[in-house]
Amino acid sequence: MNKARYVRISTADQKHERQLINEHPDEKLFIDVCSGSIPFEEREQGSELLKAVEQEKVSYLAVHAVDRLGRNLMDILTTLQHLDKSGVIVKVDNLGIESRVKDKSNPAFKLIISVLANISEMERETMLERQREGIALAKAKGVYRGRERGTTEEKNEFLDKYPNVIKELKLGTSLRKTAKLCDVSLGTVQKVKGYLKE
Repeated sequence: MNKARYVRISTADQKHERQLINEHPDEKLFIDVCSGSIPFEEREQGSELLKAVEQEKVSYLAVHAVDRLGRNLMDILTTLQHLDKSGVIVKVDNLGIESRVKDKSNPAFKLIISVLANISEMERETMLERQREGIALAKAKGVYRGRERGTTEEKNEFLDKYPNVIKELKLGTSLRKTAKLCDVSLGTVQKVKGYLKE
């Protein structure tokens, strides 16, 4: 059985690679440093993992928790469905449950994952709502420095915030790798690249 482990961390500060290699020496590691809101297939290592599955190089995938696969219910379920169709057994460590039993889909796994993926999506929505409330409170106190809704940020003002992204793009680094190295979203890198072309 070709085993793999998928890990997603939000910031480059969370360095677990050496520890993971020691803990899981028989598993090929796929580690993304990105927001959980980025669709799985758009993540650099998520995409590599799916390619490895298609090439039948992975038949067993472990993840610590379902939210490592994403924060969007449909994205998580689509990814799991793709893996299931390819015959890949997915194990969610913190639940101790596998997606397939005796070479058949595990209905209990589907039910539990659907519920947890939904909770994960709700947690993200709650976090964003708290962020909006915090911004509203900061505005009321007169200490908010963000951009007003409905206004547009000047091109140079935007570019000034991402000197590292500009540097990586000028070096010819790929968009996904730049996003990973600079700890920004792929969308931000694409926007910077678009502005640089103008």
